[in-house]
Amino acid sequence: MSDALTYAARESSRFREELFEFLRIPSVSAKSEHDADTRHAAEWLADQLRRAGLAVEILQTARHPVVLGEWREAGSDAPTVLVYGHYDVQPAEPFEEWTSPPFEPEIREGKVFARGSADDKGQLFMHVKALEAALAEGSLLPVNVVVLAEGEEEIGSPSLVPFVEQHRDRLRADVVVISDSTMFAENLPSLLFSLRGLAYFELRVSTAKTDLHSGAYGGAVPNPATALARVLASLHCADGRIAIEGFYDDVVEWDERTRERIRGLPFDEEKFRDEVGAAALTGEPGWSVLERLWIRPTCEVNGLLAGYTGEGAKTVLPAKAMTKLSFRLVPDQTPDRIRELFEVHLAKVTPPGVDTELIQLHGGLPWKAELGGRFLEAASTALDEAFGTRPVLQGEGGSIPIVVEFERILNAPALLVGFALPGANMHAPDEWLPLANFERGIVALVRLYQELGTP
Repeated sequence: MSDALTYAARESSRFREELFEFLRIPSVSAKSEHDADTRHAAEWLADQLRRAGLAVEILQTARHPVVLGEWREAGSDAPTVLVYGHYDVQPAEPFEEWTSPPFEPEIREGKVFARGSADDKGQLFMHVKALEAALAEGSLLPVNVVVLAEGEEEIGSPSLVPFVEQHRDRLRADVVVISDSTMFAENLPSLLFSLRGLAYFELRVSTAKTDLHSGAYGGAVPNPATALARVLASLHCADGRIAIEGFYDDVVEWDERTRERIRGLPFDEEKFRDEVGAAALTGEPGWSVLERLWIRPTCEVNGLLAGYTGEGAKTVLPAKAMTKLSFRLVPDQTPDRIRELFEVHLAKVTPPGVDTELIQLHGGLPWKAELGGRFLEAASTALDEAFGTRPVLQGEGGSIPIVVEFERILNAPALLVGFALPGANMHAPDEWLPLANFERGIVALVRLYQELGTP
């Protein structure tokens, strides 16, 4: 292993330049004008995996390809590690809010600023370079490794579950390792024990067949913007609980030991409030901020559109209004059940003369890990050696729906080891990744592959 770490240290400047090459490719999966860029990112990544010593294929899906790399020289008796990541990125708009161009990586104050630096190119690339270092100069690993990188994660991974189902024998593994999350804090690594699920909807509200003069028709024709506002206001009780009947019926309560662990983490609520720039914190009563973020369900308005919003005045009564909403789910809630409950709620609260259309855009199940076991201990040892401190266990408020699907299809536990930091602006302007974490993350992953092969 010392040879691998020596190699990684010697090649660190090249690793950084290659990361920058990767980040310069605008692989925005949501936009068709970037389809060629997304394909280019897949081909570029495949070349890097071949350089690391893996056999690689690019397998086309209905939209963006999957890059599949394999190294199986540890033998049939050795454990197999499946590494999952994604090479696609979120759209970078609004461009004017970036300090430097989103696809021109720049280092400022020890951070790499670029779209995809944290989510997930930078973290996926740590695995590629860790494998290159571990396999350099004919060295061997005590585990077989399969790398699966997709190009559709940022659009809900529509092709991935069918792909995993189709190739389940080839992808069969003892553990699935994913780096697409954050550490708890700077110099304090963590391992995830939970992810919230997601039910994401677009709600369309309509009344008249066309926009109307608000003076000539206002007061007689229902206003869809007003109706939508009433619907949205009905979703929460005054104390912050979600008011949809039956919403909490399937929620599995967490054990007191886990809640004590969460409360024992070094978290400063006032510092958190200052960092996000909020005047006050809110949420479901009876739960701490971290519990609200990690182990409690939510309902949030993500966007609103109605009427005239341009410069100046236009006295219009709009014919339609629209909102996008996300429900973050916890075990044992499901997106389909939330839709059923939401539809019943809409039927109760929608004003007369107003039509609604609910469109379910995508969703995913929540995930809860079994705490303990040799894989978790292997990761703890690797992170301790790379960062000089024992990792803590934490939850994650976001969603990675494929985690549950990997466990279901492959019958292998997931191990989530992230290296970004809180406030990394994932999905926002000025996304960043600490350069030191990129370098120490490679060390940790080299060590992890060794530890995973230890009986």
